[in-house]
Amino acid sequence: MDSVNPDHPPLRVTPATPHVWMFWGTALWGFLIFVAMFVGQIGAIVLLVAERGLPMDLASLQLVGREPQALALSVTMGLPATLAAVWLAIRIKKASFVDYLALRWPAWKQLAFGAVGLILLVLIWETMSRALGREATPGFMADLLKSGRDKGAAMVLLFAFSVAAPMSEEVLARGFLYRGWSASFLRVPGAILLSSLVWTVVHLQYDMYFLAEVFTIGLWFGYMRYRANSLWLTAVLHALNNLTAVVLTMWLGV
Repeated sequence: MDSVNPDHPPLRVTPATPHVWMFWGTALWGFLIFVAMFVGQIGAIVLLVAERGLPMDLASLQLVGREPQALALSVTMGLPATLAAVWLAIRIKKASFVDYLALRWPAWKQLAFGAVGLILLVLIWETMSRALGREATPGFMADLLKSGRDKGAAMVLLFAFSVAAPMSEEVLARGFLYRGWSASFLRVPGAILLSSLVWTVVHLQYDMYFLAEVFTIGLWFGYMRYRANSLWLTAVLHALNNLTAVVLTMWLGV
């Protein structure tokens, strides 16, 4: 027998390397991807400060960063930085970028179902806001959007908040984080919960009330990501949500 013959040792099958980052790998890479997004965003502001010959200090960064055009550029530049970091993480695992992130178009029924659920969820929060005498949109965001409209930056802000930001956040949360964590001990429910929490933390500029709204919307997006197995679905829903909010605030003053 080969097992006792030194000239013919038994074949040893080397376990295949999993093509998905598990819990800690996903968490570490998720942090690095977030850092890449931040670097892309702050890098745009740094370039604008340098271009204007301003001193490279915090005051200059804050001054330029408050301008609607600069902020729109900053948000937009976070997208290529995010995609590059995610591509690298997936490339290391020798996995398909499209398959890893579930970049497949959903069925129209799934899109309609997701949109109806999102509308109902937003309406619930809108009703609660009115009952509590709260603004439907955070004050600083309303001021920014209206200022951008008056300064001719409406279209770049619309693109930044309705295309670039949703895509960056979905690739990170419902794309990379959900994919890895759902394959770990967390499984699908834990992945939806934790990725929604991370997505909420990305919005810490809001108060607790708006953070609660963001978290519940994140749970709905996570469920739709699982239900349709499509990141394009959550990206479209996210974009529609942001587009509606920007248009209502910028042009209708709602």
